[in-house]
Amino acid sequence: MARNDALNWPDGAKMIGVLVAASILLQHGTWGQQVKVEGEVLSYPGQTVNLRCSFPDVTGVQLTMVSWLYEPKDGTRQNIAVLHPNHDPSYPDSPLKGRVSFTQNPPSLSSPSIQITGVQLTDEGKYICEYATYPGGNQQGITQLVMLAKPQNSATSVTVLAGAQPVVVARCTSANGRPPATIKWVTTADGNATMVSRAGSDNTVTVTSEYSLAPKSSDNGKDISCLVDHRTQAKTESIPLKLAVQYAPEVRIEGYDNNWYIGRTNAVLICQANGNPIPTSVTWKAVAGEMPDTVQITQNELRVLKVDESVNTTFVCEVKNGIGTSKELVAVFVREPSPDPSNAGVVAGAVIGSLLALLLVAALVAVLVTRSRRQQQGYRANGGSDMKTRIFGAGKKASKNGTGGGAGSGGIAGGNNNGPIYVYNESASHQGLGEKNNHHQPLTVGGRPEVGAVTPTAQDILLSSELDEAERRKFDEMDERYDHFPGGSSILQLRPHDQGDMIGDYLDDDMESQRDGSVISRTAVYV
Repeated sequence: MARNDALNWPDGAKMIGVLVAASILLQHGTWGQQVKVEGEVLSYPGQTVNLRCSFPDVTGVQLTMVSWLYEPKDGTRQNIAVLHPNHDPSYPDSPLKGRVSFTQNPPSLSSPSIQITGVQLTDEGKYICEYATYPGGNQQGITQLVMLAKPQNSATSVTVLAGAQPVVVARCTSANGRPPATIKWVTTADGNATMVSRAGSDNTVTVTSEYSLAPKSSDNGKDISCLVDHRTQAKTESIPLKLAVQYAPEVRIEGYDNNWYIGRTNAVLICQANGNPIPTSVTWKAVAGEMPDTVQITQNELRVLKVDESVNTTFVCEVKNGIGTSKELVAVFVREPSPDPSNAGVVAGAVIGSLLALLLVAALVAVLVTRSRRQQQGYRANGGSDMKTRIFGAGKKASKNGTGGGAGSGGIAGGNNNGPIYVYNESASHQGLGEKNNHHQPLTVGGRPEVGAVTPTAQDILLSSELDEAERRKFDEMDERYDHFPGGSSILQLRPHDQGDMIGDYLDDDMESQRDGSVISRTAVYV
């Protein structure tokens, strides 16, 4: 029944019970143990160690005897000290005889602590304080004596030859330590570590770790550190190293820019070489045989005082060290002389100046062409004639001013809109009829100037800079429509003329009879 109740305890109660039981076991070693001891004692070789033991509560218990036992790590238990109230302390034969004794004099059963002088590493192990009691029987407490030995830590790099097979490149040792040390490696090299331990005759341990890799020339000089952790050290001990990889020289030639032209001076080649051990000699050679006369050699430098055809060869740099010999070559191609920079500048300046001049000329031509087109636009006429005829009829304007006249007199009568003829010749030295009607004269009606009327001519209008292209196009379109206009209202018309007797032929062909008996001009301008 009690068992079932125990099984039904809440989980929290179960956990508390387990923790209490575990603490009792850790403190006393067994259920109901009343022996008080220290769980662990640390000591270095040569020191004196005190191992405490007591039985604080003797209520209802009769203490009859106390025994101290020693149990090595690899061995059996053996008595090292015995205390009986009716007898003197006894120290049986053991590895500790002569170095072990009770601390109190006379010793007491309630506090039978002991001390060990001149402890050795071999003294490490378990020490049991065991009471013989009545009626409880034997009860004991166990103390673990831990012997410490600070190790001697060291590390070295191993000089190796570059190769494809992994070899040991660094070794780290933590010697004669107790307990064993822990070793780690820190490096950028790509390798692996191994660790081995070896026990000493005095119960110490030596730990050795080796770092291995397939060494390359690029690994030479890389940093690698051995890190040692031990219980006797306040912090990790770091031992820095550098890898030592030996390799034959690695050679490269610098300075050739593929622009060695005839006449160039002080062209230089530098032979750079790395190696371990350091290269001992540098030799320049020419594949063609003898070195050109213009070449000077100073250690790893080859200088060409003046480039000529003899330098058109292959130069070889050969470097030696204790491991081997390596070489590098460069093929020199001699070019034609490069253009004179000053001439190039002159040519470039001339080209740029020519382009600018062409652009300026083009701009001037464009301006002149535009201005010429504006001046030459007007009514359409046949090409080749300088004559421009403007004939304006002033019928409407005359009628507004109250001025009239017969058809024969050139006035405006009824539906007859005949007006004066205005002729302007830009190139002729004299005008004929146009002399009386140049474009500077006012508009006339019936041969007389109209009162108060100063009318600009067609040329003034067409040659004016105020008339833009859009207005000119509208004017031309209106001219074409009026050429075919059938009505009898006011008309603006420009009629081309032929070469020859311009004035006479023009007037003879110009007049046209109308149905009402009047005669009007075909090229008259009716307003």
